[in-house]
Amino acid sequence: MKKIIAACGLMGMLIPALAGAANIFEKVGTFDGQFLKIDVGARASGMGGAFVAVADDATALYWNAAGIARIATDKSELSMNHANWPSELSFDQVGYVFHVKRIPGAFGVAARSLSMQPMVETTAYQPDGTGRTFDAGMLAAGVTYARSFTDKFSAGVTANFIHEGLAELSQQTFSFDLGTLYDVGTLGMKIGMAISNMGSQIKFIERSARIPSIFRVGTSATLFQSADQKFIGSFEFSHPPDNSERLNVGGEYSFRKYLFLRGGYNINYDSQGLAGGVGFHFPVSIAGKADLDYAYTDMKDLGGAHRFTLRFLF
Repeated sequence: MKKIIAACGLMGMLIPALAGAANIFEKVGTFDGQFLKIDVGARASGMGGAFVAVADDATALYWNAAGIARIATDKSELSMNHANWPSELSFDQVGYVFHVKRIPGAFGVAARSLSMQPMVETTAYQPDGTGRTFDAGMLAAGVTYARSFTDKFSAGVTANFIHEGLAELSQQTFSFDLGTLYDVGTLGMKIGMAISNMGSQIKFIERSARIPSIFRVGTSATLFQSADQKFIGSFEFSHPPDNSERLNVGGEYSFRKYLFLRGGYNINYDSQGLAGGVGFHFPVSIAGKADLDYAYTDMKDLGGAHRFTLRFLF
C-alpha cells in the first residue's frame, strides 16, 4: 500500500508538468465537450469548486469517483442537481450511489445534460423564420465503481458515454475518469486527486477535436470542531488542457449538522469568481434524511449562476 500511495503521489507531481508542457501547443477554444467542465452540485459550487478532497456525497460521481466508497455500506444516496446557466441554458444532473451484497465497494450511475429551449430556424432568405425550430443539447452518462483498499485509501473509476446534438446532427464518444482519496489522519485532513474526461477525439461534421481532460488535486481539513459546530476548509489545483492553471478555495460551516453556510472563490477563471451558498439537513419520513442546498456563483460579465441540489440518504 505504501508503494501504491507513493506511485499516486509521483503521478500527481508529474502530470501537471506534462500537462503544462503540452499546454504550450494548445489554444483556448480548440477542445470540444466544454459542458463537461460545468461543476455538479450546489454544495461543491458554494465552496468555490474546491471539492476533489471533500467528495463525501453522491456528487463525488463527478468530482472524485473514489469518494463514493466513503458512503456507508448500508446506505444509498440519490442526488438531483439543477443549474440556471447563462444564456438561458439549463444544466441538470442526477446521480445514484448504491452497494451490492457480497461485492466490496460502491457503485454509482449518473447522467448530466446541458439543454436549451427550441430556437426558430432562419435563413438569409427567410430572416423572420422558416416555420421550423431546432435545438441543441449535450449529454454524458456514466457508471462508477469505487472501493476502499484500507481505512485511509480509496480509489474509483468511471466509464462515460458522451453525446452532443445540434439540429439533425449528432456525435458520440467515450471517456474515463480516475480518482483517489487518502485520509492523512490529522485534523480530518484528506488528499484527493482526480483525472476526468480521458477519451478519444470527437468529430462534428468534418472537424475532429479532443474533449477536455482535467487534472485536479487538492486537500481538505477540519479547521474547527466542537459539539455543535464544524468548519471544513479546502483548496484545489486544476489544470485544463485549453487554459491556464486554476485554483479553488472554499469552506463549509455547519451548525448542529442541520444548517450549512458555504463560501469560496474561483481563482484565475475567465468567467467565474466569488461563490457562496446555504444548505439544510432534515429528516424525511419516507427517504430517511435529505439535504437541500443552494449556491450562487458570480459569472462576471455573464451574470450569475444559480444552483439547486436535493439529496436523499436512505
